[in-house]
Order: sequence, then structure tokens, then C-alpha cells
Amino acid sequence: MRKLSGIFLVGLCLGAIGAVVVTAAHGNAAAPQPIAVTGIAVMSATPAPVSVTQATPTPSKSPATTPERKVDAAALAEIVRDGKVSAVVFDRVHRVATVSVGADRGYTSASVVKLLIALSVLEQDGPVADVQRMLSRSDDDLASRFWMAYGGTAIVTRWAGKLGLTGTRPPADPGRWGDTRITAADIVKVYQHLLDHKSTAILTALRNATERGSDGFRQYFGIPDAAAGRPWAVKQGWSCCRPARTLHTTGVVDEDIVVVLTEHPASVDYTTAAKRVTEVVTTLLG
Repeated sequence: MRKLSGIFLVGLCLGAIGAVVVTAAHGNAAAPQPIAVTGIAVMSATPAPVSVTQATPTPSKSPATTPERKVDAAALAEIVRDGKVSAVVFDRVHRVATVSVGADRGYTSASVVKLLIALSVLEQDGPVADVQRMLSRSDDDLASRFWMAYGGTAIVTRWAGKLGLTGTRPPADPGRWGDTRITAADIVKVYQHLLDHKSTAILTALRNATERGSDGFRQYFGIPDAAAGRPWAVKQGWSCCRPARTLHTTGVVDEDIVVVLTEHPASVDYTTAAKRVTEVVTTLLG
């Protein structure tokens, strides 16, 4: 019995030593070391909370690093043969122009100036439904009525000053609102204002632009025809011939503001000119 008791005591001592070793091992497991995997620390146990700055993900790209789209200005000029073309695509997410061709070149506005007319009418609590009809159907009679009632050329000069439109000028003939001078860069600023200020009445009208204007002209050339099912909102312009044939397509496609202003020789019919404008937008949208 005494021999057995000695063995028993030795066993108890060894067991106690083993318990200490095991307990120490579990204590180390509560504070594991990080394992580097492709630069990311992976913990073998639940990690401690990290600060907000550490948890914030890094953006995949920034305005300064957003690449410009590869658009050949010469290729656009070839599409609008013997005419003029200016194009700007503005990325609203990164607040940068990804395409800019002839952005400061001047053009006759045609119906694009109705955007400024609409802003003036709504600012003075004018009839919303008529403003929307003027825009969605490009109604010239309503535009002429509003032009006379809400300031005429002062509409252009006032909004040019307010929005910083450096290339926009009122028409030489005060009665011809469609002869207002515009640039692609300035029209981008107009759309920025509409979108940033959530001009719902105007944007709704542009999203609901009818296929044919009030004069019967098909106004789905350019952005609508080229958008290929993507959401758009547009204000188009067309006129002839002082001295050139003018076709403009302006608006929003997805998150981009797209402005294409063109002039064509009077010898180029509207159908051909419209197809060329659509080809330009197709090139821009890729």
C-alpha cells in the first residue's frame, strides 16, 4: 500500500505540472498573432475593434485619377463632314469631364435655350404644366410667349451671370430666342444646376420628351437613339438655316451629362444630319 501510495503521489505531481502547461497554452491562444496574407492581416480569433479611420474603405478611384475616354476629335469631325461638332461628356460621380472636344466653340442654341426660359418661368411661379409641355414637346409657341412675358434677352444675361456661362450670349435680334449663342461647356453647367438643385419639374419633362416635337420633327436623334435602353433625359434643338443647319442633342445618360452641338451645311438634309449626330453620341457612349 505504501508503494502504491508513492506512485500515486508522483502521478498527482505530474498531473499538476501538466495542468499548468495546458493552462498556459490556452492563455496564449486568447491573444493570437496576425498572419499576413497578400497584405491583409487575418486573425485566428475574433480581432479587437479598430478605429473608424482604419475601418473606412479606400475608394477604388478618385476624381483626380478618373481616366479620360479615348475619343478621337478627328473621327468626330469626320462623322459631321463639312460641318462643326462639339462634344462634352461629364461624369457626375467624379465631377470631371471625361470627353471634351471643342467645348468652348459657339453655336446658335435653337431650342436648347428653352432650358433657361423654363428656369426663369418656374423661378417666378409660372405655369408648371405649360413649362413641361414646352420642354417635352419643344413647343415654340409656348417658348415665344414665355420669352416675351418673363424678360426676353434678360433671361439669357441673368442666367449666364448666375451660372457662370462664359460663352452664352443673348440673340442680336431680341425677338429671336433661338439665335441665342451657347457652348457645350456652358450647357453642361446648366445641367449641373438642374441636377444639383433637383429641378424636378424640368427633369421630369426632359425624361418624358416625346418622339416628335410640336412641329412634327422627330426629336429622338442623338442621345435617345444611341442610349440603347439606358435611362435618359433630353433637350434637343434643331433649326435651319442661318446659315447652317443646326442639330443639338443634350441631356443625361445614366450618371453622365452628355452635350453634342453640331452644324451641317444647308445642303445636308435633316435626316442625314440626325443620323450623323446619333453616330457621334454612339461613339461617345462606347
